[in-house]
Amino acid sequence: MWVITVYSKRKTTMFEFNTEKEAREVLKTMKGCKILSEIVYFNDPGYASIVY
Repeated sequence: MWVITVYSKRKTTMFEFNTEKEAREVLKTMKGCKILSEIVYFNDPGYASIVY
């Protein structure tokens, strides 16, 4: 999951996306202070953990 967090003087808004491509396309059109984050769930079967 990918999340864009947009900060403004009055509020903080978060938008969820299923793919990085989709999130980056929307990110280009947004104005203001924004952060793109990937959300990783460690119990997700698709997540390959590395153990040292």
